[in-house]
Amino acid sequence: MGLKQVIIVRADLGMGKGKIAAQVGHACVLGAENVRKSKPEWFSKWWAGQAKIVLKVNSETELEKIKRDAIEMGLPWAEVTDAGHTQIAPGTFTCLSIGPAPEEQIDKITSELKLL
Repeated sequence: MGLKQVIIVRADLGMGKGKIAAQVGHACVLGAENVRKSKPEWFSKWWAGQAKIVLKVNSETELEKIKRDAIEMGLPWAEVTDAGHTQIAPGTFTCLSIGPAPEEQIDKITSELKLL
């Protein structure tokens, strides 16, 4: 069983590259920590290679749907909302982490998305 973490970024916000990198970093850490606590066996297996994929959506609606799908499937997830100190409004839902979790399960809800 291969494990990976997928981070989905909202491309509609016009965030700069540095801002996107920071938001993805938040998502990686939050998601990994959630899994370290809730599914330590997944975390341990994933930690050796730390496979990550960064994908994009074009709206908050799309991101919310993927989050609902992850919840329905019982996949671990973490939501990143911005503090609003720089480029975007406080509380803006910028990206979502799914996993680390089995690739086959994550692919069921993310395989149609494009790479960032």
